[in-house]
Amino acid sequence: MKLYDGGRAPNPRRVRIFLAEKGLEVPLVPVDMGAEEHRSPEIERLNPLQRLPILELDDGTVLTESIAICRYFEALHPEPALFGSGVLGQAQVEMWQRRVELGLFIPVAAAFRHLHPAMKGWEVPQVPEWGEANKPKARDFLRFLDRELADRPFVCGGDYTIADITALVAVQFMKPARIEMPEGLDHLRRWLDDVAARASASA
Repeated sequence: MKLYDGGRAPNPRRVRIFLAEKGLEVPLVPVDMGAEEHRSPEIERLNPLQRLPILELDDGTVLTESIAICRYFEALHPEPALFGSGVLGQAQVEMWQRRVELGLFIPVAAAFRHLHPAMKGWEVPQVPEWGEANKPKARDFLRFLDRELADRPFVCGGDYTIADITALVAVQFMKPARIEMPEGLDHLRRWLDDVAARASASA
C-alpha cells in the first residue's frame, strides 16, 4: 500500500500523526499541494475530488478522507485504541471527534480558505466575510474545550484519541489561519503542551 501525502495540510497530517501513534510505517508518496500537484491526472484518477490524503491498497482499492483511513488502520491494528474501547468508549470518542471537527477544525479551515491570499485560486469563490465569521466560532469552541479539560488530561477522558489529534492539528493550524488564541485558557494550554510534546506530533 501507499499513502499519497499532502505535507503540512491538516488532513494529511492527521493521518500521519495517527500512524505514528500506532507505530506504523506506510510508504508515502509526497504530493506538493503548493504546486497544485493534487490536481494532476494521477491524483484525479485516484480521487476525483482531488483531495488528500489518499490510501491506495495493494489490490488497487482506494480510500480517501482522513478519518476513514484512520478507521481502516484502527481495525487492522486495534492497539492503542485511538477510537476508544468498548461500546460506550467508542461512542464517546465519536462524539468528541465530531464536536472538535465541527466546532474547531472546520471553522479554522474556513478562515484559512476564505481569507488567505494563497487560497484564492482554490476556494472559489472566496468569501472573506465567511472567513471572518468563523474566527469567533473557533475561539468560542476553545473556551468550551478549556472548561472541559479542567478535570481530565485529554479531550475524551484519560486516554489520547483521534479527538486529540484533530484538536491538535486544528489548534496548530490557527497560526496560518490568522486566528489568535484567547487569553487565559490554562487547561487548554496544559493539554496543548502535553500533546504537542508527543513524538507523533512531529510526524
